[in-house]
Amino acid sequence: MSHISFIHALNLNLRKLILILTIFAVSSLFIISLLIGHYIAKKELINDSLALNYEYAFKIANSTDNYFRNLLSELKHSTLAVSHSFDNNKLRQYEVDRLKNQAHYFNAVIIGDRRGNILNFSPASFDSGQLTNQDLLNFKHLAQSKQPYISQPYYSIRHNLIIFIAQPIFNKQNIYQGYMGVVINLNEKNIISDLLASEYGYKKNYMYVIDQSRQIIFHPDSARIGSIMTNNTALSYMNQINRGRVELINSRGIENLAGFARISTTNWIVVSQQPTRELLKQANSVIYKVSVVILLFYLLIFLVIWKLSLFISSPLNHLAKMASRLNQPEIEQKIQAISPWYYEVQKFKLSLLLSAQNFSKKISEMNHHVNSDPLTGLYNRRGIDIFIKEMVDNHTPFSILLIDVDYFKKINDTYGHIQGDIVLKQIAGHLRTNFRKDDICCRCGGEEFAVLMPTIDKKAVYNSAERLRKKIESNITNLSGPVTISIGIAYWPESSKSTEEVFKIADHYLYQAKREGRNCVRGP
Repeated sequence: MSHISFIHALNLNLRKLILILTIFAVSSLFIISLLIGHYIAKKELINDSLALNYEYAFKIANSTDNYFRNLLSELKHSTLAVSHSFDNNKLRQYEVDRLKNQAHYFNAVIIGDRRGNILNFSPASFDSGQLTNQDLLNFKHLAQSKQPYISQPYYSIRHNLIIFIAQPIFNKQNIYQGYMGVVINLNEKNIISDLLASEYGYKKNYMYVIDQSRQIIFHPDSARIGSIMTNNTALSYMNQINRGRVELINSRGIENLAGFARISTTNWIVVSQQPTRELLKQANSVIYKVSVVILLFYLLIFLVIWKLSLFISSPLNHLAKMASRLNQPEIEQKIQAISPWYYEVQKFKLSLLLSAQNFSKKISEMNHHVNSDPLTGLYNRRGIDIFIKEMVDNHTPFSILLIDVDYFKKINDTYGHIQGDIVLKQIAGHLRTNFRKDDICCRCGGEEFAVLMPTIDKKAVYNSAERLRKKIESNITNLSGPVTISIGIAYWPESSKSTEEVFKIADHYLYQAKREGRNCVRGP
């Protein structure tokens, strides 16, 4: 089968072609969107993770640094308290006990002399006789530098990883007297572990701290505290700058996204990191959710285009159907409601609208001839019945005025029908000028007229009837004298809920006016 035969076999039309092109475009966009979305999501998640870990590391490093500065300040305050009476053993012991009880994170508080000998300590269980070489080096450093001091972590005689923080003590003559220091056990619960552990575990990230010699000071896995970190690809980089973000492979060969910051008072490095694999799991989860949203979005686009393809052809279809229904009511509004999507529809709509207007005009003219009196131009009885039905359907109260020309037969018999017709036309003219625009005037036949007023205000209705009577008496004359009328009035639904009965009541009052001398108005 040739490709032309295949195309013919598909029975393609404009709508099918639009849908095929839409499916191809939507599918291509969906695949491209997924690829681009995966790349962007992965990149954004990596950047966000690096930034977040950096912020965590910097915050913890800053908090720890502030803690050490406050601790040195507290020690400075205590050294001033004992510096004036350094020889007072009770005062020295009181101060070490006070400081130990005040800060429960201190494992020991000690005061030593200028040679490094420990004079006072708290708690009492502290073994001041078992000092390591590092302890002696700390005391020697203090005696030489006479400056605040924070040691690097080292092992005590009991193999606990500790740090020693001290302030020198000077007398009034600024002569070095000794030192006051605290010992913090890094293997136990301490302020550093509390600060770090408070942020541990966010989306499987973790934090650790290393000193200048790459020794781990804090780690979520307590077994690793005190060990030396090796095979970490970012160690050299982290030793070169104070803070930053880096992609690294840790000692276990796992890729991580890390942020780090240096504690300036101790020169330690705080590292916050997250396994890259865990992050990419999140990326895949995000991509899955995004792909579902994108798929729904593209399905929505397809449905919209499917609908649009229907709308492109539907205006012509609707207009074609309306071309055979020009005699239906409100056909112009229906044609007007159709939106012309393109030039052909616009022209077709305009032509059909003109045809409908011409048709409606012809129908209106025919209806006017059917429902109006040819002599006077007023509505006939059929015309007024249409308005009465509309008022009844809308529950609009109304009044009926039945009018009869007095002695009209005599006018016709004496002066002829031509003169009679002139009188009827004059009365019709006064009916139009005497009543409001909303009032409906009609000729019921012969010399009888009727007025339909959408009100049951008896005074207003009577005044209108009386005004008409006087106007006709004053303005219409024939060869034998003035022309007069008699008027009967009835109200719907006050007089009766039946419109036929209302006409009978108005007719009753009309003949009452005739019996009582004519040229008058009568009603309930």
